[in-house]
Amino acid sequence: MADLKESRVPDIGDYHDIPVIELLVKVGDSVAKDEGLVTLESDKATMEVPAEFAGVIKELRVKLGDNVSQGAVVAVIEAQDAAGEPPRAEPVAAPVVPDKLTQESIASNEAAAPVRPQPPQHASGAGLPPVRFDADAVMPDKVPYASPVVRLYARELGVDLLQVTGSGDRGRIVREDIQAFVKSALAGGGATQAAAGGGGNGLNLLPWPKVDFTKFGEIETKPLSRIQKISGANLARNWAMIPHVTQFDRADIGSLEDLRVALNTENAKAIAAGKAGKVTMLAFLIKACVAALKKYPTFNASLDGDNLVLKKYFHIGFAADTPNGLVVPVLRDADQKGVLQIAQEMGELAGLARDGKLKPDQMQGGCFTISSLGGIGGTAFTPIINAPEVAILGVSKSEMQPVWNGEKFKPQMMLPLSLSYDHRVIDGALAARFTTYLAQVLADMRRAML
Repeated sequence: MADLKESRVPDIGDYHDIPVIELLVKVGDSVAKDEGLVTLESDKATMEVPAEFAGVIKELRVKLGDNVSQGAVVAVIEAQDAAGEPPRAEPVAAPVVPDKLTQESIASNEAAAPVRPQPPQHASGAGLPPVRFDADAVMPDKVPYASPVVRLYARELGVDLLQVTGSGDRGRIVREDIQAFVKSALAGGGATQAAAGGGGNGLNLLPWPKVDFTKFGEIETKPLSRIQKISGANLARNWAMIPHVTQFDRADIGSLEDLRVALNTENAKAIAAGKAGKVTMLAFLIKACVAALKKYPTFNASLDGDNLVLKKYFHIGFAADTPNGLVVPVLRDADQKGVLQIAQEMGELAGLARDGKLKPDQMQGGCFTISSLGGIGGTAFTPIINAPEVAILGVSKSEMQPVWNGEKFKPQMMLPLSLSYDHRVIDGALAARFTTYLAQVLADMRRAML
């Protein structure tokens, strides 16, 4: 009897319901172990699901557009025998799941299968009922435990998640809980609180304006990229739920810039051969930020209800500009690496980001984020905190400025710093001390060794 084995989606981090965007094999194909079966597109990268066994594809359990999570069966493979020889290929039967399902078969399949959260049909949230903003409800321990898809589904039905009891793991609210809540409300002859204009966990905003722009001139409509849609939702949540304050400062980087140029000159051959990374100011910034995080550990923390989780590791995220949008790779254990190693790893991560090949774990676990616009321009900006972090550093373009040294003005290379912080955790005095110390480290990197 043929040895049929199921090949499943491996560990893909904290990601769930990732869409299948490409089928790399078909029924009847012979595959080697670790050969790609399908391509998935996560929030900010694409990844291949490898075959767990060598053999012949007997059945594909997914199709284009399906959403899969860790452990989902991708294919059934007739595995090689113990001698390592592939089994004899038999005439390929028609796939169990036809390429094009009729509406009737889709309906019957959905009726037989458990109800799953479906992707939101209105990404912009247009037409959803507004709800009141409750400052106490946005504290992490008060926010209902539910996925973004379930949250949107609840709001479409006008359900206040604070009134729903979750039946999922650790009290997680699932789609069935919302359906049960609605049935109960209808049976009692009432209406949900949000639908009746009651409160909930959201913002009481006017509907987004609908404008026929063609009345004013010629237009072109361009859809947002997947990264822009996902990043936009995260940024909107972070901006609305975190009380941002931004502290501005400047750092004298004249000596540091001279050192950076000297290092790149000394390592020019290694850089050209790809054996070393070009040292940028961002590499020094990462090292300086680690020193500041060690001195002020409140910035290396996350808010968890009424508790502050202080981290003993130093993983630094840095914003990388790519053709598809902004992504944030995470450089791990920056406290254990020198500037040259940091520069090398930054270059590798940035290259993967541009090619859309970052793995999920390469964008997770960050403690503190740096967003640098120094290569473009500007004097200052207000970066949005990358939750669940409590602070983010924005860096603008350095320029030569006159600085008073007590006797006269002296030209100095000054770097603008913009530190946004969560005011629930950090007060203004602590933020000013952080940027002041950071500027001192950048002016004299020897302080990073203290």
